[in-house]
Amino acid sequence: HLTYLSYLSSIHGLSTIRKMMMSAVYSVVLSLTLSEGVKAFAPSPLVLQTAPSQRSSDATVLFSNRRDFISNAAIAVGSASGILISTPKSALADVDTDSFIKTGMVSMPMGVSGQAGKAKPVTGVVLRDGSEVSRDKSGNVLSEILLGKSSEPTPVLATFSSPWPLAKGGLFDVECRDAQTGDGAFLTVASAKGKSVADLPKTFFTDSLFSSTGRFSFYGAPTDVRVKKSDVDGPYRYLEIVFSNLSQSTNAEIPRTALVAATIPEGTDYVVMLVGSSTSNRWKRGAEKSVRETVGSFKATLAPTSGLKARAKERV
Repeated sequence: HLTYLSYLSSIHGLSTIRKMMMSAVYSVVLSLTLSEGVKAFAPSPLVLQTAPSQRSSDATVLFSNRRDFISNAAIAVGSASGILISTPKSALADVDTDSFIKTGMVSMPMGVSGQAGKAKPVTGVVLRDGSEVSRDKSGNVLSEILLGKSSEPTPVLATFSSPWPLAKGGLFDVECRDAQTGDGAFLTVASAKGKSVADLPKTFFTDSLFSSTGRFSFYGAPTDVRVKKSDVDGPYRYLEIVFSNLSQSTNAEIPRTALVAATIPEGTDYVVMLVGSSTSNRWKRGAEKSVRETVGSFKATLAPTSGLKARAKERV
């Protein structure tokens, strides 16, 4: 083979030989790509490739799909002709397509691939421009939110104490959660429609929290929703709710228990709620204490007045 290439090189020149080799590579890639389109849904057969420069049994290499074959063939032929062909890393990213086709899900739903295409849950929370959600070393969380009309909003300070860290990312407004256990608490807001917090029916809370765009409906609306307790303590309303929601990692309905603390800040017509929850299994094993302490620490009061105009922070 090398003698033949040297002969061709002496007649046509090295640049012509390289063009001929590249043309061969393109032909192979094109033909395999077209055939792949026809057999897109067929199982990928094993493609047997034998290195021409080796004759021992070690020269036989198995590739599980055409993508690997094309990549290795292009690199091998390109190297032989003195041309370096690089394959973009993004084109060779590991994606569990078999799992996705079978279940409609990815292996890590809370990762980048799992979040892609998902709409942000609607919590009704509007953060004030110039403010940041913070949590100090003691676990005290502070956020300044806006209630009412955008032309003349009312600034409100929402505070609570959490053992879990702040949840970061565009999917979260004001939320603390344990990424390992799923325990956590988040803030949500809904219009009171002229009623006091004590007069609001239980369905107001279940409809607000478990709507198709709510925080618990990220992978489907919860089922088996039931309000176990509902109490009023001054300006605050407390509810204990059990429900089941879909676990994307196991594709099963997982029972959860939630506590809700709700209040209507003075001079507004909006219910500000802190919702803490854990799986019912963890609830029975001690998570209840952390959730109760977190929800019990919740306060929502009017922010101190200032000369600055209150504006809504732009959403990411």
